[in-house]
Amino acid sequence: MYYGPELISGKLMEWAGKHQIQIQHIQPGKPQQNAYMERFNRTVRYEWLSQHYWQSIYVVQMFATQWMYKYNHQRPNMALGSFTPKQRLAIAA
Repeated sequence: MYYGPELISGKLMEWAGKHQIQIQHIQPGKPQQNAYMERFNRTVRYEWLSQHYWQSIYVVQMFATQWMYKYNHQRPNMALGSFTPKQRLAIAA
């Protein structure tokens, strides 16, 4: 089965419309307009995605879920004053 980008983006647009979500795109060649996502993508790619041989998409999803929990609840972030994102959110509330 082929799930090329044109099919995935079509399904995404269909889903977004059904849920009344407006999709906004950045300008091509301007990743700085989406710096948070670019930073997150780089972190994911270099910290774990490219360091393992994945057996299935299920294994990747399980690992991603565990990694996100650790990232948000256990891993101090220097940009947040050595707090985890969860701690920083609690302080701000």
